[in-house]
Amino acid sequence: MKRITKLLFVIGLFAFSQSLTAANSGWTNILDVGGNNEGQLCTEAIQSAIDKAAEKGGGTLYFPAGDYLSGAIHMKSNTTLHLDAGAVLRFSTNFDHYLPFVQMRWEGTVMNNFSPLIYAYEAENITITGRGKIDGQGKDWWMEMYRIHEADPETLQESKYQKMWTAANEGLETSPNYQKTMRLKFFRPPLIQPFRCKNVRIEGVTIVNSPFWTVNPAFCDNVTITGVTIENPPSPNTDGINPTSCRNVHISDSHISVGDDCITIKSGRDIDGRKWDTPTENVTITNCTMLSGHGGVVIGSEVSGSIRKVTISNCVFDGTDRGIRLKAARGRGGVVEEIRVDNVVMKDIQLEAIVMNLFYDKNTKEGPVTEETPTFRNIHISNVTGSEINVAGKILGIPEMPIDQISFSNVNMEAKEGISIHTATNVELHDVQITTGMGPSISVEDTEGVILDNIKSRRPHADRPVIEMTNVSNALVTNNFPMVSTPNFLKITGEKSMDIFIQNNEWHNVTEPVVKGDEVGEIN
Repeated sequence: MKRITKLLFVIGLFAFSQSLTAANSGWTNILDVGGNNEGQLCTEAIQSAIDKAAEKGGGTLYFPAGDYLSGAIHMKSNTTLHLDAGAVLRFSTNFDHYLPFVQMRWEGTVMNNFSPLIYAYEAENITITGRGKIDGQGKDWWMEMYRIHEADPETLQESKYQKMWTAANEGLETSPNYQKTMRLKFFRPPLIQPFRCKNVRIEGVTIVNSPFWTVNPAFCDNVTITGVTIENPPSPNTDGINPTSCRNVHISDSHISVGDDCITIKSGRDIDGRKWDTPTENVTITNCTMLSGHGGVVIGSEVSGSIRKVTISNCVFDGTDRGIRLKAARGRGGVVEEIRVDNVVMKDIQLEAIVMNLFYDKNTKEGPVTEETPTFRNIHISNVTGSEINVAGKILGIPEMPIDQISFSNVNMEAKEGISIHTATNVELHDVQITTGMGPSISVEDTEGVILDNIKSRRPHADRPVIEMTNVSNALVTNNFPMVSTPNFLKITGEKSMDIFIQNNEWHNVTEPVVKGDEVGEIN
């Protein structure tokens, strides 16, 4: 009996010491401070625990397994949300639970709006971790957006939220081409948006059903997002991870399948983006898989604050509409530069595998170069494998600002259509094999400064060459050895085509190596 009593005492002492250690470590169990795990609203308990932890210098709010319901959560410096495996943090579908409005960025415009579901303002050392799930329950937000968007603006009765938004954003300046969106006056909040924060970490959690963009740090420094799973059904603008005007961003080891772009890098839109003038820079994206989504990794179209020094590596895109996409338009301004993409595998890409497009708004007209002129330059793509691709690539600059200094190296794709390059300067393709269902592997138009080195197709077409060049100048075609029977390798047309050098090629398997139009001068 004494042994049993002694054993129970030791067990009790151990449990007490563990509890004391947990308490001293700054961990707070939400169930001990008024929260519940039975799906009843507990916003006040969650927020109170965060506030008290911050007052003491920091701490971790622990959610054991169970079902939690909350409105907006505002994190403070040195606080952590830890969702254990089996914990589901759901967010209320009552829009009142995201009032009052806070300062945030929405699609590249800073405004006063609904609080993001998890928000922080000018905080540091904030963390969301664990193996639990965060459910934005975004459907009601999506449906309200659809209702307003599809209604007749002449007869639509404004909701109280639209009237609140108007009152809270008096004097907000946006560009004329954004007025259609601004007239909605109802802007769904992102699920997670730290705003002007430092040292942000999101790790391990699963995030689903976001009302709008899912993880959207804005004006932050040192952001790490690793090991997360993001799953949104077909739904409007439910991007996965969207850093905007952030520095030192690390995204890794994540799995994303969403209703819009999987990962998008942004820096502000038009007038408002140039006013804040804060670039996104020093970004690494690695070891991620992207499934459903409009784009795998996208830069833009909100690039008015500029984007630079970005690396994308060791990623798989399987079933996205596009793979790598860079997009901007006249009026946006901003410079996108120093971009590296390496070791990427793509399959079942519905549209283009690789896109660089400065003509995203097709209705704009050529004008002088100003602060509103976007710039893409110094962009390099290597070691890409693709199959079941619709279009291998599309590069489209604007006459007043051609896309400059781009290269493709060691690219191997099977696609319905090849790579087209239009309005660019200083372009290099090395060891590129594009086998198309129709048309040329490579077509280049209105471009100056081109090197085409070791270009191949496994199945050349009888009616189209492997390479087509139109109005291309200062070009070198070299080191090409078609290894299969090829009717025609290179076709050159356009009266502006000149200074084209064809050297060090082996045409043993080619019936007619070079065809040129009568308007083209001498080929060297």
